[in-house]
Amino acid sequence: MHFIGVERYWNPYLETLPPKQLRDFQFKKFKRIVEWGYKNSKLYRRLYDQAGFNPDKLQGWEDISRVPILQKEDYRTAQAKEPYPYGDSLCVPLEKVTEFHQTSGTTGQPVYQPDTWEDWEWWNESWAYVLWAMGFRNTDRVFIPFGYNVYMGSWAGHYACEKIGCEVVPGGILNTEERLLKIKELKTTALMATPTYVLSMAEVCRNKLNIDPKDLKIQKILCAGELGASVPAIKNRMQELWGARVYDHVNATEVGGWGYECSFQPGGVHVNEALFLVELVDINTGEPVEELHMPGKIVITAFDRYAQPCIRFDSKDIGMWGKPCECGRTFRILKGGVLGRVDHITKIKGVLFNPASVGEIVRAIPQLADEYELIATKKGATDVIILKVELVPGADAGQEDVRKMLSRQLRLKTNLSFQIEFLKYGSLPRPEIKINRFKDLRDNVDYYERE
Repeated sequence: MHFIGVERYWNPYLETLPPKQLRDFQFKKFKRIVEWGYKNSKLYRRLYDQAGFNPDKLQGWEDISRVPILQKEDYRTAQAKEPYPYGDSLCVPLEKVTEFHQTSGTTGQPVYQPDTWEDWEWWNESWAYVLWAMGFRNTDRVFIPFGYNVYMGSWAGHYACEKIGCEVVPGGILNTEERLLKIKELKTTALMATPTYVLSMAEVCRNKLNIDPKDLKIQKILCAGELGASVPAIKNRMQELWGARVYDHVNATEVGGWGYECSFQPGGVHVNEALFLVELVDINTGEPVEELHMPGKIVITAFDRYAQPCIRFDSKDIGMWGKPCECGRTFRILKGGVLGRVDHITKIKGVLFNPASVGEIVRAIPQLADEYELIATKKGATDVIILKVELVPGADAGQEDVRKMLSRQLRLKTNLSFQIEFLKYGSLPRPEIKINRFKDLRDNVDYYERE
């Protein structure tokens, strides 16, 4: 469903600002947050002084690349200092902090995220752009299946739903079957979850409850937390199972809700350029990447988050610029959303391999279940990739044909051969939140970078 005129936009003025005016607006906000960080955070003062940078050097757009890039490890180092638990990254008095959250810790020691009341309002505003663009309105009843705990995403989604007038149903304490039955009972119209869990819910719905997910009448699904909702094969699989529109959303605890897919589904995500500066830089040189369809590492600045600013943060995600969307927003598009992570790309048999590419292949083959596991190991001096997958019930008879089809697609897409292992249906984990499906058991792994 496409909305008409200003109803299409949460903030019609900023979302349709001409590019030159938008860049001027962004630069002013960027300069302001850089000056704030340097003045109030020992972390940023230390980082900038060591690099010989001073905010006075920020005179124009071309100077942005002179600002040192912040790594997640910089946060960890700063948070080992006082005041506990945020250390010297904190820019406000400790008593101003009203919200605590933390990262998932999948890449190491979790980073703690303090927010003031104003910061938390900003978080909800960033998510309001997201929800509105996807067509969430005050007529929606939204089901959020996860227990919120110390992680950011569902809390922000919950409060942003309330902000735009949606009714929220939190289902964190329920198991998957109970959640599905509650969705049916309450006739909820929208769902938020990871792509993995959206697929897992559909599987449970069909196989354990004997209900077609389409019969639950979910109209739209917001996916976040992992890759998938911008990958055509995975998106199509979810949409076909649920009979709903599936939208991608990109956020991070340290950063905010910085990217979203609109109802036009342009094959990627809009960067929320009203609240964030997103840059693509060359993975090896750090030089800006402005050309369309050229991959680069995503570096992000949050303009309006003050307790623990996020300035030129190395997300370690990979993206590429795409063509403008027909929705009328002047915010740029990342084609295909987030394409993978720099610290997951590794060389196998001399070929650069992105594990995220395998999910698209597996989930495009109807005889295969949605879960898979990848293991890189060695046999003697030779690299070997083991792919563990499950056949759906009834597909056993055609196992060898599936193996040939899968091997061919893997070779075409990755230029590598795989050792394929078929497992009993249901034997792989069905996680609710994001999971690392790639295990590299080799020594001296040649990654681009590592946290």
